[in-house]
Amino acid sequence: MRFSNSIFLLFLLAVPVLIFFFITAWKKKKKLMETFGSLELMEKLTGSVSVEKQRLKVILLVAAFFFMVLAVSGPQIGTRMVEVKRRGVDIIIAVDCSKSMQAEDIKPTRLVKAKRELSTLISKLNGDRVGIIAFAGIAFRQCPLTLDYNAAKMFLDIIDTDLIPYPGTEMDKAINLAIESFSRKERKYKALILLTDGENHSKGMMASVNEAKKEGIKIFTVGIGTPDGEPIPIHDENGNTTGYKKDKKGAVVMSRLDEKSLREIALKTGGRYFRSTPGGSEIENIYEEISGMDKKQLQSKLASQYEDRYQYFVLLVLILLIMEFLVTEYRKEVYEV
Repeated sequence: MRFSNSIFLLFLLAVPVLIFFFITAWKKKKKLMETFGSLELMEKLTGSVSVEKQRLKVILLVAAFFFMVLAVSGPQIGTRMVEVKRRGVDIIIAVDCSKSMQAEDIKPTRLVKAKRELSTLISKLNGDRVGIIAFAGIAFRQCPLTLDYNAAKMFLDIIDTDLIPYPGTEMDKAINLAIESFSRKERKYKALILLTDGENHSKGMMASVNEAKKEGIKIFTVGIGTPDGEPIPIHDENGNTTGYKKDKKGAVVMSRLDEKSLREIALKTGGRYFRSTPGGSEIENIYEEISGMDKKQLQSKLASQYEDRYQYFVLLVLILLIMEFLVTEYRKEVYEV
């Protein structure tokens, strides 16, 4: 036997307390009777009351409380095999991990903020498969489509700006890899979430977006950064800022959020563009958008399910309470006189 709400079993500690209370009350009653006269005389005067029946009523009440606690604790005895079906959509998350994501116009950094938001989104998913792509100058599959959300968050956590040695932000490569990661047999149930500052360095991006549209992939873009821009810090081995990235002419490079291209990508595929906010409200909006998409059956398997048996204990409680109600405290011979 197991209990689905085992926390309620703590109320069983009240059983010995109840027993102690009734015993104490009984002894106190006897002492009170002795103060009025001889105990033997008082028992004769109250002879119509059956002490045995009084004790029986107490036992029935305590037993009813005991089984009531067991009932609310959710007793489960035995198992049965049930078919478990999971429905959802396939979601690929593409994370920009280029050096520009080290900019601190979004605290603590663009990449850290993006990872936190994505972890929150993954925690909200229920039945959807999720995969992760990391990209900069190239893109690679960090985590294949999976229903194991803990594993997905683990792969997400290890992404940093040193993960890909190829500089740049090639969004078309991330989109192309996402297209390959989805099933080519379907033209729906697919969503790509693209988190980037939008500074695209490739010329074939719109061709990749058009191909994603043909495959029925909705792209939701999230802009990380600010239009005003921020210099890209350079850190030493201890994580201290030692300077800022400069171009060939020696000028400090300013990394700016390119919202125009991100809006265009989302609009082209039927998705939506969101700018990252301190409160992370865009994650809730993306989750609502994905929840409203058509869903497919992603998994069907047999699983062992415990059988609830609380109803038998409830029935026992009712029987005990009815018995307690029917039992009178008076001796039977009193009614025969």
